[in-house]
Parts: sequence; structure tokens; C-alpha cells
Amino acid sequence: MATTLEVSYFNTFWMKRLKNFTKYQEREPDGTLLAGNFGGTTIGTPDLVTGAGYIESNVYEDWFIEESRIKGGFNDTSVDFGNKAYIVEEEEKQTRRQSSVIYSGVYNAKNGINNTNQFPIGEDITRSVDPASGSIQRLHAENTNLIILQERKVNRAPVDKDVIFTQEGLPLSADARTVVGTPSAFEGNFGISRDPGSFAVYGYNKYFTDRDRGVVMQLGPNGLNPISNYGMIDYFRDKLVNESNITAGYDVYNKNYALTIDDGLSAPTVVFDDIINGWVSRMEYNPELSTSSRGIYYTFKNQAIWQQNADPSNYNNFYGTQRYSSVSFVFNPDPIRTKTFNTINYTGSNGWQAQLLTSDYTGVDTNPQQPGLGDTTYSDIGQTILSYDDGYYTNNGIEYRAGFDRKQNIYYAAIKGNGSGTLGGQILNTSETTGLKAQFLTLTMQQDLNTDVTGAKQLFSVGAVYSNR
Repeated sequence: MATTLEVSYFNTFWMKRLKNFTKYQEREPDGTLLAGNFGGTTIGTPDLVTGAGYIESNVYEDWFIEESRIKGGFNDTSVDFGNKAYIVEEEEKQTRRQSSVIYSGVYNAKNGINNTNQFPIGEDITRSVDPASGSIQRLHAENTNLIILQERKVNRAPVDKDVIFTQEGLPLSADARTVVGTPSAFEGNFGISRDPGSFAVYGYNKYFTDRDRGVVMQLGPNGLNPISNYGMIDYFRDKLVNESNITAGYDVYNKNYALTIDDGLSAPTVVFDDIINGWVSRMEYNPELSTSSRGIYYTFKNQAIWQQNADPSNYNNFYGTQRYSSVSFVFNPDPIRTKTFNTINYTGSNGWQAQLLTSDYTGVDTNPQQPGLGDTTYSDIGQTILSYDDGYYTNNGIEYRAGFDRKQNIYYAAIKGNGSGTLGGQILNTSETTGLKAQFLTLTMQQDLNTDVTGAKQLFSVGAVYSNR
């Protein structure tokens, strides 16, 4: 049965019994003990109920004792009291330091002395940053610096710059206890908010989001830089304002910072390219985690690990689902002039179709003196222009192209109305006319569903021919 042993000093013992068994001494039928016969052959038949015929004896041998102390002496016959297992506190309370870091002893790789398990309370092993800048959300070690990311500030603290080791492994410096130096803040009131999952690093660049300020940041050799200003100010300002789950990783294969913002309604992944220093794509896959290792980019989804870019011949396939690429443009070559957009052309791969062509609105008439006019908001919409292969057909043996045609490796097609509506005063329906009259035209080029779906689709340039009428 279990036994509780109270000790008054900091040590724990594990005691094992080497032998523990029962002996019995046999008797003659008349009750006389058989001297020296323990556990031998029974003479007569002992009565198991009354115990007549033998006498039991519990035998306990030596104990094997193990000491839990890491530095306990091997085969020592005694131990000292050691450190106290507890201290008496008059006021028991817990202190949470959200803007401080604590460090252990150092590891000397030269002679293998490892003091990382030591946290001496009698030494100054705490470094604090400005609590007004919020709690510490992320730590990143870089060379001899420790990057400390708070909610509203980014700091840098030197690590081990003052520690010099002797040949015996002892620290020797002007201040030998200095492992983490005094933190200093980078210029700029930016932090990581409460989204440590947005942090990613490649080379000397660190990336993260600042939800509270609606920006995406890059920390490089020149300090903090809001890369969301590169054509994505409105997008991130609106996207980050909502409660969302933010994850990010660095795609070392394509040299991209991949950021996923899941606000419960949509979870696109936007990509920042280090080479062109701009945002290059928005993808419809949303990993739970992502990381890079040895030049390969991995994502985590549905309790599985996926290798991205694993099959160069299978594009736009994410987690077993085939996706389709699309690119949107705005044509406004002469902003103050009303134009007629006649044709669309592009250079690139076969398999692109003009999915959506829309003019600007004619305007809104809300004059209270003319209520009969009502709301005159109207825009022309063009027909979908099929891809080069999808638009191919024959009639009486003659080949035709209902969509894009090709000449000198340039794909071109006329713009036609789709008959969705007629503006007051128009003589012909829009489906019977060519061209869209507008100040500007929006166009979405989309990969079709049939032409080499898993192959690469290149789009070098898109243009429109218009007339000033």
C-alpha cells in the first residue's frame, strides 16, 4: 500500500523494494516446529482456515533509493538539505508582465557548459519595453539582436554582445550578467497589433500586419516601411478593420510574402513580390499555416501538409480543387473625354476570354423639380468575348471565330453590347451595336474552362482601340 513521506527540504526520493515476499515455517503434525525449514515441503496438510500446520512471516529486504536532484551525488550515503522547496509569502498573488522578457543562463558551445535551465531570481534577468505600447506579441532572434514586436511598437535589443567566455566557460565582461541588453525602439508608431500569425521573415526583411493602423509593414535594413501603400491602401484599410484571422508565410520558391486575411466572409491570399516590390496577385486558397524549408513552400490545410509548386505542369490546383485565373483592368486613356471603345486586344497565351466589359454610369438624376426623370443610373455591358479555341466554329465548311481572332500572335475582337438594357432615346438595341460609349471601361480577362486548364497562362499586355466620338 502507498505511503506518504513528508520531507522538509528540496529533494524527492523514489524508493523501490528489492524483495518482498512471505515465508512460512512448517510444523509436525503434533505442532512441533521444523527448525531451519522455511518454505520447504509441507509435512501434513496445513489448515488454510485456521492456519494450523504453518506459521507465516513477512520478509522485507533492502530499499533502492533514487534521488531526483540533477546534480545529486552518485552512490552517496547522505544528502544535505539543499534549497528550500517553498517560501512563505505573506501576500500570495500572481504578477503578469506583458511588456517584459526574462532570460536564463547562457550556453557555451565551446566547452558544452549549458546554463539555460537556470533562472536565478537574485540576478537582473528581466528586460522591459514601454508598457504604453502594449503587450509583447512576438520575439524574433536575428544574429546578435532580439526583435521584440509589441502591439504598437517594434524594438531591438542586443543579445550576448557583452558576454565573453574564459577557457573554463565562465562569463567575463564589464557586465558579465548582460545577456539581453537594453531595448531600443525603431522609428515609427507601428506594431503587430494582436496578430503574431502575420509575421514572416526572409533574409533581412520581416513582414507583419498592423491591424490597428490598417497597414502591412516591412522591417528591413532601412527600418519600418508600410508596403500596403504600394497600391493597396484602400484594400487593407477596409479588410483589416473587421475581426479576422490573419496567417502569413514566406514563399521562398517564388520570393513572395503570402498573407491570408479571413474575415468570415472571404479569405483571399494576397501576395507581395520582393523582386518588383509590389503586390502582384490575389489567390483563392487560404492555408491555416505556411512555411518554407530548403527552397520549398509548404502550407497546412485540413490536417494535412501540402507542398506548393510541386507539379510545374499543374497550375491553379489548390488542395485538390482546380481554380481559374482572372485579371481586371480599367481603360481611361483620356479622362475628360467621352469615348467609344471599339475593340479589345491582348498578347499572351491562348485560353483567355473577356468575361466582363462594363462602361461607367451615365449619371444619377435626382432633381426634385423633375421627379418624372427618376433615377437614370445606367451603364452599358458588353458581351463575353470567347477565347480563341472556344469561339471556333464552322458553317458550311467555312471556319469562323465568334470570339478572339489571332494575327501576328496578337488576339483581337470587337466589343458588342449584350442587350441588357436600352438607354432612353436609343434607336437600336445594344446587342445590335458595336462598341461601348463611356469615359472609362472596366474589363476582366479570365481563363476559360476548356483550353489547357492545368497549363500555364501568360498575359503580357491588354489594350483597347477607341474613337473620340
